[in-house]
Amino acid sequence: MNAPLVTISRRACALQLEINRAARSNALTDEVLVALSHALQQAETSDAKAVVLRGAGRHFSTGGDVARFESAVRTGQGAAYATRIVGLLHTVIDQIVGLPKPVIACAQGATTGGACGLIFCADLVVMWPDAFIQPWYSKVGFAPDGGWTALLPQLVGPRVALAALLSNRRISAEEALAMGLADSVSDAPDAVLDAWLAEIDQAPAGTLETAKKLVWSEARCTALRQGLAAETNAFVARIGLPEVATGMARFLGERV
Repeated sequence: MNAPLVTISRRACALQLEINRAARSNALTDEVLVALSHALQQAETSDAKAVVLRGAGRHFSTGGDVARFESAVRTGQGAAYATRIVGLLHTVIDQIVGLPKPVIACAQGATTGGACGLIFCADLVVMWPDAFIQPWYSKVGFAPDGGWTALLPQLVGPRVALAALLSNRRISAEEALAMGLADSVSDAPDAVLDAWLAEIDQAPAGTLETAKKLVWSEARCTALRQGLAAETNAFVARIGLPEVATGMARFLGERV
């Protein structure tokens, strides 16, 4: 029997969801995102007061699986595959934002491409000192997705967000902390998680839910969905371009 793509375990007052594709650096496929969406649905209806989101192995997640995109484009299925997987990623981000419980992301190693959206939309983020965030779109040729344009500018400002995209800048854990993209950097992130969960467990669930709903008002959620839809459309529009095929081939060749 194949191992689950997302494992679910209890951690204090939370459900811990772990992307379990370590051999591929937890790269996001449609199967992974469907499994993550189902796990979030389970978390929403459970008695857990919070959700912890992690990735197995050395890296949190390296975003979309470029090999899958390249194969889809080569077989004439590029637009259909891009529509499905980017749409699934954006559905997961919408679920996290709308979940009436705090979502805590714990990131190690690389978080790149669309997977960065799982950091951007989390309510609390702890990063290992070696962790980093990086877009990679300007190298591969994809349009930004995962909230790089729909969410990040609201977190760090439009100029800083655009500069990161244009320069493919690697944002270290300490930089992420200074920018407000992380709430803690620690070589003992489990201790940080336990402290946060202990605090959450002492708070009334209704207070936590109310705070999140007020911050993520209907107006903010609607604007986010519109921005994510624009990202999906832009991604699909670019996926079949020759320069994207060249970028994917170069990216994959450098990683053989």
